Amino acid sequence: MSCWSNANLAIPLATTQKENYIFNVNELRGDSPKRRMNSPATNNLKLRLLAISASLAISVGLMAVKFVAFWLTNSAAILSDALESIINVVAAAFALWTIIFAARSPDPCHPYGHGKMEYFSAGFEGALIILAALGIFYTAWPRLFHPQPIPKLESGLVLISGTAVVNLILGLALVLVGRRTKSIVLVADGKHILTDVYTTIGVVVGLLAVMVIGWNWLDGALAFLVAFNIIWIGARLVHQSSAALLDKSDPQLLQEICEVIARHRRDLWIDVHQLRARRSGQHVFIDFHLILPRELNLETSHAEVKKLENILSAHFGGQADILVHADPCATPECPVCGHEPCDERQEAPRMQRLWTSENLTCSGSREDRQPSGPATNEPPGK
Repeated sequence: MSCWSNANLAIPLATTQKENYIFNVNELRGDSPKRRMNSPATNNLKLRLLAISASLAISVGLMAVKFVAFWLTNSAAILSDALESIINVVAAAFALWTIIFAARSPDPCHPYGHGKMEYFSAGFEGALIILAALGIFYTAWPRLFHPQPIPKLESGLVLISGTAVVNLILGLALVLVGRRTKSIVLVADGKHILTDVYTTIGVVVGLLAVMVIGWNWLDGALAFLVAFNIIWIGARLVHQSSAALLDKSDPQLLQEICEVIARHRRDLWIDVHQLRARRSGQHVFIDFHLILPRELNLETSHAEVKKLENILSAHFGGQADILVHADPCATPECPVCGHEPCDERQEAPRMQRLWTSENLTCSGSREDRQPSGPATNEPPGK
């Protein structure tokens, strides 16, 4: 019996499928260990890990300072600020784990990667913010109706004012790094810390009023206002993460893709439609239909598709999976086609269709995608 029988082939294929999966994918993409270490994605990961690690360490220190301030003053407003700091620490620790987990390469069980874990983390952080607000309500309720004197108020104000300055710098830095590396986890953590700054500022202003006017009930009332504010911010985070987990349309991403395709437009690329795109952490998934002249052979059509895929991949720093479905042209496309000479042409070219997100996401019939009205674009074949 031949050594190439099906029985003999089944054993090595089955036993090596999992081990060879990542190797084969990386080999096809042209990856190498050295290239991956110096890639923009790796540099972004290092920057995100550095930022979230700093956030965790600083949050632990600031939480300790706020509880010292509460121990000195016994203020409900300062306690509400300190309780929110506990959430900051827990959220930063969870965000650190999420960034590490989301950076894992695709595997046979998760062929699309692990990037969506970042959206789950942002929603989790929003839920923790809401939980902290409920704790503040519980603590502030008796202080509102049974106000108490606040001892050592000056010392407490100095301590929490210092934490506000540090948190302001930290929060702005996290949002900046998060937007630069397109990390929703860092943006969410930065916004969470900025809510802590708003909370602390409100507490400081309110307690200064208590010191000047002597209305101790403002302590409890201020804590209530702080709780309402952070509930609103937490609910927004939960909403944003839920929308991302459900692959809600991202108009900004779609417009960015359309601009890239339009900027590199070729005469052979007659039209594009059914464009869809979504983010999964740092990764972008794109798919659309590309209409090509029907006289092209399979090899030439494939080459045109690969050119477009490479352009998009380079634009997104290699962090994009692109699937392009090649469609053969039909007679209704003749007015917008700039490919010449063409033996199949039935009508002279008139205008080039604008490749905007509204046009490229269209999934209707060929007639629905044709331009109407006066020509506002340059003629095809320029």
